[in-house]
Parts: sequence; structure tokens; C-alpha cells
Amino acid sequence: MINKRLLIKNLLAHNDENSFYDKKRKLNIGEKEGKAKFLKHICALSNSNPNNNSYIVIGVEDEDNQIVGVDFFDDSKIQNLVNAYLDNPPLVAYENIPFPHLPSDKVVGLVSIRSQSDKICSLRKNIWKYYGGTVFLRDGSISMPKVFDIEVKDVNSEIVNSIESHAQNNIELTLDGVFDFMNSRIDYNPAYKVFKEYFVVCWAGKEKRQNGETYYSRVDIELINEHVKLFYSELDEVSISLTEDQFKIIEYVQLGLQDTYKYYPLEEVVITFKDNANYDIESQLLFEPPQFDRKTLFHLYNSNNALLDKLKSKVPLSKNDKKDIHNLPATYLLCYFNDFSEAKDKLEEAKPYLKTYDKKIYILYKESIRILRKVRYS
Repeated sequence: MINKRLLIKNLLAHNDENSFYDKKRKLNIGEKEGKAKFLKHICALSNSNPNNNSYIVIGVEDEDNQIVGVDFFDDSKIQNLVNAYLDNPPLVAYENIPFPHLPSDKVVGLVSIRSQSDKICSLRKNIWKYYGGTVFLRDGSISMPKVFDIEVKDVNSEIVNSIESHAQNNIELTLDGVFDFMNSRIDYNPAYKVFKEYFVVCWAGKEKRQNGETYYSRVDIELINEHVKLFYSELDEVSISLTEDQFKIIEYVQLGLQDTYKYYPLEEVVITFKDNANYDIESQLLFEPPQFDRKTLFHLYNSNNALLDKLKSKVPLSKNDKKDIHNLPATYLLCYFNDFSEAKDKLEEAKPYLKTYDKKIYILYKESIRILRKVRYS
């Protein structure tokens, strides 16, 4: 089993960006340009590596390889995005890898790409400035469009196999990972379980009991063998259940209007551990968007727009405005779920202004975008 933290270190140490490996300071697939560039790199790396894995490491400074991290990104439906825009799409996985020196809410993103066809991968339809039918290949460290007949040679398999073989996990790395987790989350009831005498899952969270059920907030879950952070949330509540073979998570999100909020189930994730030292992760979207009175939503939507205009114009906010702005991201989200199609664009338009205005409100914005992304690509 590959220790993903060690794999990232080996990739960074091995060479600069090349035809099987790319690195990014951050990734933004919430905007059209960022989504298009991500798909371009996926397409190019898949075509340039038909017989081996290729990787994108996210959260690293380009100049000096400094690991600075990015926000936890839990989009299990990223394959759906790739399938929607690429012909002959590769298998793509996004994993969150914790590093000891990073804050608990920061990780390094690892995108793994594996071609599953002997056919060339290409864009299925137009996106941003790239046209449907375009084929990309890696030219050194650059993903370039190719408009001529393509002959792909297998030049990387031996190098990639060597890098991956030097990133194999061992008992020392596993034990160190368990001790690090238990010590760093001592205030949040850390626990662990060994599955199939091989896999070690650690989790921690602030426990709350309600109606005979146990829920957790500020939840952190890691698969120690691979050093992969499976789940992290500061805001949502989670239920956790275990069997001898499975670890199940149900995530709940808090949504509502003004001062009336409820928890709604968002997603169920089940990790099934097998006897052959392998495991499967299956996710199922449970979310049913709450429906509200349209007249009320129309009033709140217009109030949000007026608030956004004030932020853009740098007009001082009143006392009531400062209270209402905390609800702005969630209100736009609920408007979108209630068929206000423009609300999604308004929410994305608000990003730079909320980020500048207040860090806590910007976290609420990112939470709304995360829910939107999960629902859109499911």
C-alpha cells in the first residue's frame, strides 16, 4: 500500500514538473477558467502516460516546492466532472493528505490519473477558450494542444514505478501516524480501529448526544496506512457507525432562513475493507433541498443583491446589514435550490467581497459552495 504523504515527498524530490507530474499552488474548479485548466491537465497527463499513473500535487509553491497546503476538498464526484467534459476519460481520484507542519484545516491535494483506454483522451465540448475535440499532451512541464496525428510512447512507467515503490507504507509509518493523530486531537475524543488486521482508521470529533443518537462536530477522519484525510469539517455534524468490515459516515448540513435552521442529511460515505488488503469507498447523496415560500425567498434574494451591491461599492453596512450578511451565502444557496437560477452566479460573484470583508463569513461562503458542488455533480 502506498503512503501518499511519502509519495508526495518523492514526487517533489524527484524532479520538477514533467510529463507524469504537475504541481499547483491551488485549484479552483468552481470557476470556468479554473475548471477548464484542470481538465486540460487531466487530459494531457492521461494521454502522455497510457501505462502508468500520473499525478497533480496541489498546495505547493512553484518556485521552491514549499508545502503550504490548501483547504480540505471533499468532492467525491470529481470523476463525474471529468466524464462530463472528456471523451475516453481516465480514472481520476482526489485525496487530501495531511502534513504535520500544516494547520488541521489544511492539507496537500493529490490528484491521481490513470488512463483506462488505449484511445486518445480529448475534450468532449467547449469550455472557456478550449474547443471540443481538442487533444492535449504534456510537452515537458506544459500541457499543450496537439492538432496532428498522435503517437504516444511509454517513457515514464519505469520512473513512476520506482517512485511508487519507494513510497510503500510500513509498520513504523503506521504507528507514527496513529500516535501523531491521537496526540494532536487529544481534546476531541480521538479513537482508532483496526480493520481486517491491516487497515487503521483514526477519528476525532466533539461529541453530542441527541434523542439517543451520537453526533460529532469538528470531525477529522484519517486512513493512517495511506496518510489520507477522509473527512474534515468545522461546521457540519456527522454520525459515525462501525462494523467489522465497514466504516460509515453520514454528514448533515445546517440550512435555513434568517434564524430558523435545521440539519439535513447531505451524504453517506461507506468504506468497505476487504480480505485482500484492499478497500472500496462508496458515496451516496442523500440531500433533498428544503423548499420555502417563493415570496419570502424573492424578498431575501433582493435583499442579498442590495447587500452585495453595498460591498462592491464599499458602502458602510448598517447594524442590520452586518447581521444579514452572515446569512448571505446560505440564502443564495437556498434560492438556487428553489429555482432562482441566477442565485448561483450571484453567490460566486460575492466571493472576493466576502473574503475581504470577514474571514468567518468567507468560511460560510466556502461551505455553501462545497454543498453546491456536491449536489451539482452527483
